[in-house]
Amino acid sequence: MGHYATVMNSEPDQAERTFERIIGNSAALESVLEQVEQVAPTDSTVLIEGETGTGKELIAHAIHNASQRCGRAFIKFNCAAIPLDLLESELFGHEKGAFTGAIAQKIGRFEMADKGTLFLDEVGDIPPALQPKLLRVLQEQEFERLGSGRTHKVDVRLVAATNRNLDKMVARGQFRSDLYYRLNVFPILLPALRERREDIPALVTHFVKIFSRRMGKPIDSIPSEMMVAFQWHSWPGNIRELQNLVERAVILSRDGVLPNPLHKKQRDPMIPGLHRTRTFHSSMIVEDSDRALILETLEQADWIVGGARGAAAKLGLKRTTLLAKMKRLGISRPLRDDGPDFLGVA
Repeated sequence: MGHYATVMNSEPDQAERTFERIIGNSAALESVLEQVEQVAPTDSTVLIEGETGTGKELIAHAIHNASQRCGRAFIKFNCAAIPLDLLESELFGHEKGAFTGAIAQKIGRFEMADKGTLFLDEVGDIPPALQPKLLRVLQEQEFERLGSGRTHKVDVRLVAATNRNLDKMVARGQFRSDLYYRLNVFPILLPALRERREDIPALVTHFVKIFSRRMGKPIDSIPSEMMVAFQWHSWPGNIRELQNLVERAVILSRDGVLPNPLHKKQRDPMIPGLHRTRTFHSSMIVEDSDRALILETLEQADWIVGGARGAAAKLGLKRTTLLAKMKRLGISRPLRDDGPDFLGVA
């Protein structure tokens, strides 16, 4: 899930601590966090779906932190990172001598997570031969270590994640339907970064603070063309890609100014305002960058807000959301000599 996302909360309460690493206040993100708040107090299994780099691990942490298991173990395990012949041992453990090389007893992830939460990332990579054993532990809360006939009981809350389409895998016979339905009790779909572009300035600011402090390189300003380019980038790698690009930019920075780390071939030549040199100073980066992007886009759209060619569509926002942002930022169309001040709708 990465390290991504801060719900802006005025009170330093449990909810704020739960979401303290979750940056943004877009409608798409708020919807996800509402679902987290709904499911967290239960012990129900959660399936987090979304593209790579969208922050699935962070949402899993938030579910654990908002649950009654907070304070107990949160064990994470990437099913795609372990060789298939070791996967069963890693999940369920083994006894000494269970197989060649098993020189000592090993405790598996399910035992480690007893009374806590187990986060299984890339659950779609669980091989078919191991899926029945996973289904059993989810249904019965019991299993056997490799090389042992003794049944172990556990109390584990499972949160699983995948960037694969499990429904299609079931249709192709690559994933057991009964396991899929057992995992899919409460699905949460994370939005791609391109679906929550209004969060990009806050995310950039967040990562700039982290990396500038870590590298001892203070950043005083972010050029508007760099922030605009970020908000128009397609972000195939989502927040993880943004984090890495901000780190690169801080490394390349000079005199406290953040350069644009996007390669020229990644920059959209039609992005408005890239020729400008105005900068955002650290105390007003987020609000000023929002204002700059909205103004640039409105000018490009000839101040048409709605419709397929309007500014809202270009920004990936609902018309009402854009109008609310414009009101908050005090943005209105400049008066013209040849007509009244108005906001058009295509």
